[in-house]
Amino acid sequence: MIKVYSSQFNFQYGDQIHFPYSVARLASYIKFNTDLGPNFDFKKTFIFRDDVESYIESCTDCDILLCSCYVWNWEITKYTAEKIKNKNPNCLVIMGGPQIPNHSEEFFKNHPYVDIIVHGEGELVLSNIFKEYLNEKNFLQIKGIETKDFKNEPEDRIKELDTLASPYLTNVVWDLVEKVPNVNFLASWETNRGCPYQCTFCDWGSLTNARMTKWSEDVLFKEIEWFADNKIPYVDCCDANFGIFQKRDFKLAEKFKDEALKKGFPERLRPAWAKFSSEKIIPIAKQLQEGGLLRAVTLALQSLDETTLEIVKRDNIKFDQFSALTQTFRDNGIPTYTELIMGMPGETLESWKRGLETLARDTKIGSIYIYNCGIFPNAPMNEPIYRKLHEIKTERSPIYLAHSSIHNRGMPEYEDIAVSTKSYSTDTLKEIYLYSWLIQTFHSLGIFEYVSKFYKINNDLSYMEFYETFLEYCRTNQSMFSEEYEKVVKYIDDGYSGKGWNYHDPQFGDIYWPIEEVTWLRFTLDKNELLQETKAFLEFLQKKFDYDIHDELLNDLVKFQTFLITTRSSEEMKSETFSHNWKDYFTTEQNLKSVSKSYYYKNLVLENEPIEWGFRAIWYGRGSKNYKYHHEKLFEQNLNDDIKHNESEQILKC
Repeated sequence: MIKVYSSQFNFQYGDQIHFPYSVARLASYIKFNTDLGPNFDFKKTFIFRDDVESYIESCTDCDILLCSCYVWNWEITKYTAEKIKNKNPNCLVIMGGPQIPNHSEEFFKNHPYVDIIVHGEGELVLSNIFKEYLNEKNFLQIKGIETKDFKNEPEDRIKELDTLASPYLTNVVWDLVEKVPNVNFLASWETNRGCPYQCTFCDWGSLTNARMTKWSEDVLFKEIEWFADNKIPYVDCCDANFGIFQKRDFKLAEKFKDEALKKGFPERLRPAWAKFSSEKIIPIAKQLQEGGLLRAVTLALQSLDETTLEIVKRDNIKFDQFSALTQTFRDNGIPTYTELIMGMPGETLESWKRGLETLARDTKIGSIYIYNCGIFPNAPMNEPIYRKLHEIKTERSPIYLAHSSIHNRGMPEYEDIAVSTKSYSTDTLKEIYLYSWLIQTFHSLGIFEYVSKFYKINNDLSYMEFYETFLEYCRTNQSMFSEEYEKVVKYIDDGYSGKGWNYHDPQFGDIYWPIEEVTWLRFTLDKNELLQETKAFLEFLQKKFDYDIHDELLNDLVKFQTFLITTRSSEEMKSETFSHNWKDYFTTEQNLKSVSKSYYYKNLVLENEPIEWGFRAIWYGRGSKNYKYHHEKLFEQNLNDDIKHNESEQILKC
């Protein structure tokens, strides 16, 4: 028997880690090929990063090493493969996956321990390699591979995906992993392959040559049943556009719901939703929501600047249509979140701030997530001509994996991120990051949402002017805000100098937090301190713009703002009495009136354990907005009911 070892290293998220899905796809295709399967013995796949040395020691008799390579395991995979090759020079080292570059001129010079690299889909290519391994080991005629001596034309795309044995239904995924106590395995899942779009920042379309193929409903239904029967808590859907086959994907969502309600698993499905972001996916999302499987739907914008969108070949729907779409989702009770990418070519500080102003103005927008612009090996943005045209410069940075465990990480992994282009400098990008932090933390996550909206309604102060003033305050006045600002500035400086973006604060658990989330957590620790510090900032703002809004009103406003933020509390119902009609004012922009109001709502996160509270409030709960309560949903009781006929309400002239 020919001994086949394999690696698909991953990071843990708490007690969870992904199955080696890509390797399992290949192994199941080989094992259930009657001509090949009996000749090859697939050993356990290397997945746990802290076990790398023992994995290497186990490979003294290894005949073939398969390496599934992506940005999160590239360094440790190269290290493993080189060590095994040195110990066992006769081992055939084969690498594939998205990290293998199409422009591979220097690859074998830099990685002489690798024998074969595979471009594109791997199943047919690997089976042909294995067939030749049983014969003369002359790989010269095999499509889709490259060696130090030759590079062959691509293999044809697989047209009938149902001819590929399922790694789940065959239980190959279980054959390839050690069942470790207190470790739960997560499933990657494909329902189709391909992407019809050619966004330059993404390698999905280029890797699959655009054409879409799909598995049959029968196979996918059985895999969903397998997930439930095997108690898989989390299914990561790897489709580029889940929901694009609307009728079929509705049936899949319905099947997930039925299995989850009947068996309790899976607990969550995370798809990358179809890029058209149409209301046509609402019925699909509703099925998942009814099964308790859905946190939120992604409505990705990436940028709101027309020049940038044209450069990156991203066809967004018009923002007014996008805004209406988010409202449609909200009306259907489906949370949404919006994604933006900082640092794409064409973007400027002013264009970015205009985009943030647009998002801040729109109350229908869900949670906002903002990311650096990664430059992937096979993305069109990494093409030499494209990079030269837009003067894209990158920094090699330790990979950012939000919410991953600080433990068992092994050697660091790296990614390339854009740090300057023809349209912006690195210093400008740092300012872009600062404004992104402000809008995510203070507006989207709710710290200043209603305070800033009040000044927009009452004084026509733009959101960007409000947050520019807040930056000025942080830079000139000592406060809890300035202390956090200084931490964030250092974080940004370190990040863009190649020191990485993972942030750990031990009081919030042993994970790496996004900076905007850990800022939010620190500010919500002490509700009273947040309230007092916000008042001090508003005094600064009032003086700067010479506003004459009396203290009683501002104090009531800040109390209302703080009331709506999720803070740690064991109270099932949160209630507060105010001296103004804030709910009506912010819902319909009615005149602000001096009238006693009592508002209340059900606490969004009931959890006594502090670290778990943080997880549920802002990690798990960010997509579904567990970090704040929507003002329009407040329950209210007018405390003036008994006297309202005797007193007229005073309309405030602010």
